[in-house]
Amino acid sequence: MPTIPKLKNRILKLRTENQMSNQNDQNMLSGRFRGYYPVVIDVETAGFNARTDALLEIAAITLKMDEDGWLTPANTLHFHIEPFEGANLDPAALAFTGIDPTNPLRGAVSEYTALHAIFKMIRKGMKDTNCNRAIMVAHNANFDHSFVMAAAERAGLKRNPFHPFATFDTAALSGLVLGQTILAKACITAEIPFDSNQAHSALYDTDRTALLFCELVNRWKRLGGWPLPSTDAASCES
Repeated sequence: MPTIPKLKNRILKLRTENQMSNQNDQNMLSGRFRGYYPVVIDVETAGFNARTDALLEIAAITLKMDEDGWLTPANTLHFHIEPFEGANLDPAALAFTGIDPTNPLRGAVSEYTALHAIFKMIRKGMKDTNCNRAIMVAHNANFDHSFVMAAAERAGLKRNPFHPFATFDTAALSGLVLGQTILAKACITAEIPFDSNQAHSALYDTDRTALLFCELVNRWKRLGGWPLPSTDAASCES
């Protein structure tokens, strides 16, 4: 029959193994965001109303986490999009983005084609990482989220992987961590190069937003904010 000291050693060993297992889980993408799969999105549009104004360009970047829990960009998709039938094209918005929706060199595709491909990439990433739902990461995320959800509804895409309302907003996160809410200023403060001449391209802005989000998440880890202390460790110390 095991002695009391041996039983204590076994208990401590089990607790240590459990703590290591918990930390490994927290260093997995599925463990970092409560099963959510973060996908960085940026859209360019012909106005501010997701129901009436055209979605003209979209880019999506998935993220990956290494065995030590560091977050980096993974796969990218980018599409120019044909305005849906009856879409409003605000001249001021077009002047701001510099997009000419009638230019055949855009190689634009339908909302269905673009979102179907993006959703397929996301679902594969979710499966590969054991995540159960995608969550949108964007700068001023409510804007991008509203346009993607409206376009998915118009296109009749039933298997929308994104959470219907939850997002990670890098404008809010940057305001907290960096004291900046504008994408360009947040990137510069985080020492991420930013070329203003390429801004308001969905592909470029998504790329910068992905790097910014990864930096914010990784910085929190470097500062000791993640992984969280395990409950077993706390009870053992008490």
